[in-house]
Amino acid sequence: MDLIEVPLSIFLIIVAPLWLILHYRSKRQTNQGLSEKDQENLHSLIERTEKLQARIISLELILDEESPKWRER
Repeated sequence: MDLIEVPLSIFLIIVAPLWLILHYRSKRQTNQGLSEKDQENLHSLIERTEKLQARIISLELILDEESPKWRER
C-alpha cells in the first residue's frame, strides 16, 4: 500500500494545487478579453483590410473597363 500512498500524497500536496492555480489564472486571463495593445493592433488590421478592399474594387473597375472578359480567364 506504500507504493500508492507516496505518489498520491506528492500529487495532492504539490501537483494538484499548482494545477488548480494555473487553471484558474488562465481562466481569469481569458475572461478579461483583449488588452489595449491587442485592440490597437486589431483596429489597425481592420483599417488595412478596408483600404485593401477599396483598392481591389478600384482595380476590378479598371479591369472591367479595359478588359471586360478578364474574369472569365
